[in-house]
Amino acid sequence: MDNITLLITAIALGADAFAVSAAVSGGLQDVTLRHTFRLTWHFGLFQSLMTIIGWYGGAVVSQHMGGINDWIAFAILTGLGVKMIVESKDSEERVKDYDPTRGWSLVGLSVATSLDALAIGVSFSLIGMTIWGPAAVIGVAALLMTFIGTRIGKSAGAHLGEWAERIGGGVLIAIGARIVYQNLSS
Repeated sequence: MDNITLLITAIALGADAFAVSAAVSGGLQDVTLRHTFRLTWHFGLFQSLMTIIGWYGGAVVSQHMGGINDWIAFAILTGLGVKMIVESKDSEERVKDYDPTRGWSLVGLSVATSLDALAIGVSFSLIGMTIWGPAAVIGVAALLMTFIGTRIGKSAGAHLGEWAERIGGGVLIAIGARIVYQNLSS
């Protein structure tokens, strides 16, 4: 695989991380550098690690997953999206300490945005490609795209108020649906 193809692949994989980070940061009341760091670090790390795990798992992982990875991503993103929408209903009663950039929510988002990287890792293994360089490129691309997504989401959230969280939840659900639709279409 040439460098341009690898870069395009990395950007394509980072698109979900970009969209999810924009949606999440748009729904936060105040986006701090700590929020941005947690999202960028975890999304970049998980993209790299899932690529490596896929590469090591090779054909074995793809046989056992059998297309279920798209449904897992859909379930995680839809669950988090619904949670964001429900919690946005009444901003007065909303738990102000809820932060999807912490704990299991962050892990769930990180896994959901990196399941495609697992499949890419499997395909890299099947074509006999080395993994360390491509995994680093994929991770850095996801990190950069997540950073840009948090900045865009922060701006959008400041202008949209409590609707930003509802929109963000809807975007997460739409991303999950798109993943499943693409799987069913192919």
